Amino acid sequence: MGSLPQIVEDCLGILQVYSDGSIVRPGDIEFNIPDHDDGSVLWKDCLYDKKHGLYLRLYKPVVAQPTSTTTKLPIVFFIHGGGFCVGSRTWPNCHNCCLRLSSGLRALVVAPDYRLAPEYRLPAAMDDAVCVVKWVQSQAVSKSGADTWLCDGVVDFDRVFIMGDSSGGNIAHHLAVQLRSDSNELAPLRVRGYVLSAPFFGGTVRTKSEEGPPESMLNLNILDRFWRLSLPNGGTADHPLANPFGPQSPSLEAVALDPILVVVGGSELLKDRAEDYARRLKELGKKVEYVVFEGKQHGFFTNEPFSEDADGVLRIIETFMSENSG
Repeated sequence: MGSLPQIVEDCLGILQVYSDGSIVRPGDIEFNIPDHDDGSVLWKDCLYDKKHGLYLRLYKPVVAQPTSTTTKLPIVFFIHGGGFCVGSRTWPNCHNCCLRLSSGLRALVVAPDYRLAPEYRLPAAMDDAVCVVKWVQSQAVSKSGADTWLCDGVVDFDRVFIMGDSSGGNIAHHLAVQLRSDSNELAPLRVRGYVLSAPFFGGTVRTKSEEGPPESMLNLNILDRFWRLSLPNGGTADHPLANPFGPQSPSLEAVALDPILVVVGGSELLKDRAEDYARRLKELGKKVEYVVFEGKQHGFFTNEPFSEDADGVLRIIETFMSENSG
């Protein structure tokens, strides 16, 4: 009689991989996060990829109709984090964050789900991110059947910004590389910039911040586990999908990139990699801004989007959008 399957990978109890290859994702996760939906933002879910059963969530301020003193709503994509292995548009931290982005930036926010590892290893998540951007493009050019929120003259397809948190920030980087600023394949959509919030990048050589004390949310074991489960089989943390400037990664020197804003907490494990990423892009002549919120840990904006620090993040994003909308 054989032994029962044993847990070989455990991601915070939210994802468990067993020795027989089976995967368990508990459906009754308890989130100790209050609901900040005050009715000032409307939201709804839409199917954007029928083949893979993927949904997105749209957010729109209640007072959204342009007037003589207001402009159309910019479009802000928000790609959630979770180490490519966990997370969803429906999780309360993501939902609250998108409510805040929509009301604070007066924007139409598009928050997609994407396929998760280890069932779907990278680059599945990157492919889904491209798919959701092209879904919005299809709505913009549709002659009939488009979603009313995207075809009622309220949104500005010429002012699109893509924001990603943690692994979502990694995805946003790869979107910036693939979509390029010198391409018109998304017309009439025009991506004006990317916001990478604590982007989840990797590398086989530890950084100083990674060797520091563990955060309340992250430690090296969790980071390593996410890479093991999400990268293509046999890939290390220097894989091009993990390390944009790793030994196997193609040069970005000739790639035309839209402006990039990197926001990071000063006390998080990923700080040094985010700083190195921004520095290297700047050395290549790319338009990049790097902002540190001292003393803050990973996920401070997403998990507390109505805090005083989050207000500061919103002001920085608002300025970045204003400066790059012309």
